[in-house]
Amino acid sequence: MINPQWLKSFAVLAELGNFTRTAEYLGLTQAAVSQHIRNLEQQFGTLFLRHHRHVELTPIGSALLDYNREMERAGRALDARLRASALDVGDVSFVTPGSIGLALYPLLLDYQQAHPGITVRHRFAPDTEVLEAVLSNRFEIGLLTYKPDNDRIKAEKFAEEPLELILPAATRYAGYETLVELGFINHPDGIGMATRLLSRKYPGSPSIREIQMRGFSNQVNLILEPVSRGLGFTVLPRFAKQAFHRQEALQVVECGNPVVDTLWLICRSEWPLSSRASRVVDELKQHLEVASRRA
Repeated sequence: MINPQWLKSFAVLAELGNFTRTAEYLGLTQAAVSQHIRNLEQQFGTLFLRHHRHVELTPIGSALLDYNREMERAGRALDARLRASALDVGDVSFVTPGSIGLALYPLLLDYQQAHPGITVRHRFAPDTEVLEAVLSNRFEIGLLTYKPDNDRIKAEKFAEEPLELILPAATRYAGYETLVELGFINHPDGIGMATRLLSRKYPGSPSIREIQMRGFSNQVNLILEPVSRGLGFTVLPRFAKQAFHRQEALQVVECGNPVVDTLWLICRSEWPLSSRASRVVDELKQHLEVASRRA
């Protein structure tokens, strides 16, 4: 590691070519500048040929001057990435649960296409893994279905997502009996989600566990495939339904008083989001607000 003050004295001397002018420019004594140069020469070899009124770079000195210029360029690049002017350059990393991830990932890709300097990293993960990934700095931004109680995490409301009762489009819905006839397409959160929604929609009806299970998938983008083929019904968050590629094959049964979950955006509380991440978050919120109004 080269002492930065020594390197600065060297670079100014290489430019001005005179110890006296270099000392005046840096606000140092000539003896201090000379000491800096001696220290560098002890480390690398002779940097200057001394003439009566000026100095001349040796090949070693030229190499060190090139190194200093490279360090200055790297410093400017780092500064640009850290300033707001670097909004369109760098990494944007999200870790999210499956449903909201299905909605956000295409939007993130749209953003990357519009800003080629951005690199998008996205991971689908359950809540516990989302929290750990943000705490360990593997991802800058996470989304959770609950507000974490952790001093190292900053959380703010990101979006609201209702649960939806989803049936095949070709099925004639006639009430709870229709669900019993169809059977349930389950998923890792299926029993919990269905219990919350159906107990509100059909108070006093039997438990979801008493309805025959007609299928299961742990891939959020595939859960609606058997529903679209008439093989059963399911309960999923709205964003998962909106991301399905065959909307015409599905119907949503209105549940009156909906069950709505709040999605929380999390990041480390010790430092703010990068400027580029903040802008991406703002644009994602706007897209989701528009989609919610259309739903």
